[in-house]
Amino acid sequence: MTDFPPLTLETPAEHPFAQFVRILGKGKRGARDLTREEARQAMGMVLDEQVEETQLGAFLMLLRHKEESAEEMAGFTQALRERLQTPALAVDLDWPTYAGKKRHLPWYLLAAKCLGQNGVRIFMHGGGAHTAGRLYTEQLLGLLNIPLCRDWQQVGAALDDGGLAFMPLVDWAPQMQRMIDLRNTLGLRSPIHSLARILNPLGARCGLQSIFHPGYQAVHRDASGLLGDTSIVVKGDGGEIEINPDADSHLYGTRGGVSWDEEWPRLAEQRHVKPQSLDPEHLKAIWRGDVEDSYPQLALIATIALALRGLGLAREQALEQARQYWAARDRSI
Repeated sequence: MTDFPPLTLETPAEHPFAQFVRILGKGKRGARDLTREEARQAMGMVLDEQVEETQLGAFLMLLRHKEESAEEMAGFTQALRERLQTPALAVDLDWPTYAGKKRHLPWYLLAAKCLGQNGVRIFMHGGGAHTAGRLYTEQLLGLLNIPLCRDWQQVGAALDDGGLAFMPLVDWAPQMQRMIDLRNTLGLRSPIHSLARILNPLGARCGLQSIFHPGYQAVHRDASGLLGDTSIVVKGDGGEIEINPDADSHLYGTRGGVSWDEEWPRLAEQRHVKPQSLDPEHLKAIWRGDVEDSYPQLALIATIALALRGLGLAREQALEQARQYWAARDRSI
């Protein structure tokens, strides 16, 4: 006698998270953005691991297709901050680094190192190498003598010692790292890549953000504004917080809930030729002053100035201060 599966005679209860998938995926006319409170609740369930794998994949890709709103990003961030247990560490700049570089070396690392030498306290965080052909911060920490911290106590010690600390996302928000790692399973980046840039877990005086894709910069600025944060969003080189001296830059800022915009003209008189290959040892050579190279030197000055702009200096004052910091750096590495 053949055994057949039992019939479903009673309607199963709907999963509590299904409502959020339905809001996003109910067709062209029925779908809508999540409210900030809905976003907070949805991300809270994700972080508390109360969501099925199929739901999580659908949720992330529906958000990706729709494009996340400022209210959604603010709600997601609020959910994470409610669950973080962070110490009261004084931090000037939150510096997310999640994109990796492929056209130019990561000069932003030298900019951050120089700022740290001059008393600017920087918390840097990243999500590891997730795309082939790119150089990531984590791969260069040892080369550049930037402290890798695996807990908050180490972060505090590094900030006190040299003004710069890097801590992997997996050590302070493992659920977020898990979602970032789905990139190669889903085939596309998810909104978590963007969300990581807004989090500012230690409540730094200013959060710097780089968003490469046009249109997203203002959304990120608005999300930070809703959260009451001070931040500057730019289209940085390769998606990292680094000013390209060959291009004009637009700064999207927010402070005290008030948005502001500023245009920074390019520093280079003519466009530089892209290097044929990326040799990390060139980072050390530039830091030590062993070689002269116009592109990185301009990129460094502009990026240091961007950070100082986030801390309240006007552009010209920030550029002049950046030049002084760079000229007076401790060249040992």
